[in-house]
Amino acid sequence: MKYDRIDKQLYIQNRAKFVQHMESNSLAVFNSNDIYPVSADSTIPFQQHRDILYLSGVDQEESILILFPDSKNEAHREVLFLKETSELIAVWEGEKLTKENAFEVSGIKTVYWLNQFPVMFKQMMAEAASVYINTNEHLRASTEVQTREDRFIVKLKSDYPAHTMRKSAPILHRIRSVKESLELELMQKACKITESGIRRLLSFIKPGVWEYEIEAELAHEFLRNRSNGFAYTPIIASGKNACVLHYIENNQMCLDGDVILLDVGAEYANYSSDLTRCIPVNGRFTERQRNVYNAVLHVKKEAEKLLVPGTMMVEYHKEVGQIMENQLLGLGLIDKTDIKNQKADWPAYKKYFMHGTSHFIGLDTHDVGLWNEPIQAGMVFTCEPGIYIPEEGLGIRLEDDLVVQETGKPFNLMKDIPLEALEIEDLMHS
Repeated sequence: MKYDRIDKQLYIQNRAKFVQHMESNSLAVFNSNDIYPVSADSTIPFQQHRDILYLSGVDQEESILILFPDSKNEAHREVLFLKETSELIAVWEGEKLTKENAFEVSGIKTVYWLNQFPVMFKQMMAEAASVYINTNEHLRASTEVQTREDRFIVKLKSDYPAHTMRKSAPILHRIRSVKESLELELMQKACKITESGIRRLLSFIKPGVWEYEIEAELAHEFLRNRSNGFAYTPIIASGKNACVLHYIENNQMCLDGDVILLDVGAEYANYSSDLTRCIPVNGRFTERQRNVYNAVLHVKKEAEKLLVPGTMMVEYHKEVGQIMENQLLGLGLIDKTDIKNQKADWPAYKKYFMHGTSHFIGLDTHDVGLWNEPIQAGMVFTCEPGIYIPEEGLGIRLEDDLVVQETGKPFNLMKDIPLEALEIEDLMHS
């Protein structure tokens, strides 16, 4: 890992929050991710499962966490199982966590090697009445690949059919969505790294630059600031490419007169940032581009005011839609007849603004959270309205990461990243 070690108190707090929601005489199990193969002996760089990371800080493959707060054996109330390290592993792969280092990372005193898991787990399950399994219940999850966690759950149900199975996901969606102060510091760090990348681009972008060259500039800036790189696959979309919401080819030349939509963000310590900015290739917006840009900016500023405790997200999106409708009328993209004839499930504004305005963000870019409960202070959301006009080869989206406050407007983790059209132009010509 490139990032500085995180204070283990964060993980101690996170486990305490999870345990508060557990039923009595239950244990919970969390597995690390696999290292996924490409072909031959190639693998995808390891990414830790966010849930075991959130609860332990262990950023290493072949790890298991057990929480059993009612165990008669005090040593078994929090247990880590790790792959045993050795001098040979250290030579070929680098050092892995020792038992002592695992405590320094996690605050967990009881650490066993992974080969002890079958025996120790059988002892704990004999004492427990139910077990929390960690299924992926994100609304946008793709479950085609069987994970290490999935395989464990299949075996668990086969080996222990008499135990009651409970779900960890509802607890994790609740507690992970409200960030601790240290988490917000890590997210702020990711946003500051993103800012460095954007400021670098403002002096780099010009007609004739290729989208992949812009991606390369960002990758260099992120890595030199101790990020592992992009928090998600970057979108570098110039001209008409900006009207493809998830354009990731990044293989076209940026032409004079076009606008580039940059949906990019650095990660830091596995925490995501998620930014969108739109930059004129030649350093100046045309009048039409500026008008569309300022319409999106107006919607964004008004939407931010709604991200306050008590807001329901379904109502939030409806209200943002009304704000966008007025802007599209002003731009001449829709008219009152379009509104009169619109369908209830597909309002007229959706022709030019077809995605949601906000999502949870944290350890995952599209982080977990409870969509059907009111917003709380400490939650972090993106705010990202957009207008896409394929017939004009123009797509504008603007996005920042916002921390909901107890009172007043949310705190913008990206407040220092240039946003106003004039500021962007001035910096490009400075």
